[in-house]
Amino acid sequence: MQITANGITLEYETHGPKDGIPLVLIRGLGSQMIHWPAELYEGLAAHGYYVIRFDNRDVGLSQRCPHPDAPGDADDILTLTQAGKPVTPAYHLTDMAQDVTGLMDALNIETAHVFGISMGGGITQLLVTQHADRLRSATIVMTAARPLIGVDQASAMLPMLLSRPLGREAYIDSWVSEHATNGSPGFPMTEAEIRAEAALAFDRGVDADGINRQLLAVLNAPDQRPALAQTSVPCQVIHGEDDALIPVDLGAEIAATIPNCPFHRIAGMGHIITPDLAPQIVDLIDTFIQSQTS
Repeated sequence: MQITANGITLEYETHGPKDGIPLVLIRGLGSQMIHWPAELYEGLAAHGYYVIRFDNRDVGLSQRCPHPDAPGDADDILTLTQAGKPVTPAYHLTDMAQDVTGLMDALNIETAHVFGISMGGGITQLLVTQHADRLRSATIVMTAARPLIGVDQASAMLPMLLSRPLGREAYIDSWVSEHATNGSPGFPMTEAEIRAEAALAFDRGVDADGINRQLLAVLNAPDQRPALAQTSVPCQVIHGEDDALIPVDLGAEIAATIPNCPFHRIAGMGHIITPDLAPQIVDLIDTFIQSQTS
C-alpha cells in the first residue's frame, strides 16, 4: 500500500490489530521492508501490536528523492570529492525522521513505539531527541550515536561505500556476500533463503543513486550524544556481539548516554536480524514495552 507522508509517497504495510499498540519498524541503509523477517513482525502482531513497516525514501517501492543540487551517481560524487569540493546531501536524516512522523500522521497515530536498526537506529535517535512527544518508547539497534568516520576518512572511503548499479544476478550474489561478512553467525540463514530475499528486493526496486543519497545523509548526521543525554523518552539498546560493521561498544555507549537505558548484548548476532534471531528480538521488545505500561 502507498500513502503520502511528509510530502512524499511511502510504501507501507501493517500487521496486527488496528486497535493494538502502535509500533513502527525503521530499516537501515539501502534495505527494504521485505528484509524484516516475518517472524519479527508477525511475532509482534501476535503479541497485540499494530506493526507498521515501510520502505524508506529512495528504496523499494517508495518515492525516489533526488535533488538538482545534490548528486546521487557514484562517479559524480567522487568527482566532487577528488576536486576538494563539498558534496551536498539531497536530504538529511532529520528529513527521514519526519517521514516517520508523517507516516504516523497519515495513519492517524498520535504516538507510537519505534524500533530502528542501523541507519534506522540513527533515525530513531532523532525521533527521540526531536520528536519526543510522538514516542511512547524507542528501541535502538545496531547503530552509533557519534559519526563513525570523519570528513577526511569519508573522502578516502567513499569509493568503497558508494553503490553502483548491478544486474539481478550480481545483486543477488552481493547479498550472499553481505551475509557472509555482516550476517549473524549464531542465527544464520541458508543461501537459498538469502538469494530468495535478494531476488525479491531487486524486483521491488534497487536504486544505487537512491542508496547513495541515503549514505550521504548518514555521513552528514550530527553527534547525537549531547541531546540523547537529556531525553526522557524510555529507550533500550540492542546490539550484536558479532557485529562486524558497527562494534558493540558503540551500542553500549548509546545506552550509557541515555538515562535509565537498558543494554542488551546478543551473542551470535551480527548486523542482520535473521528469522532465527527474530523471536529473541520480539521478546526483548515486548518485555521492554510492557515494563513501561505496568
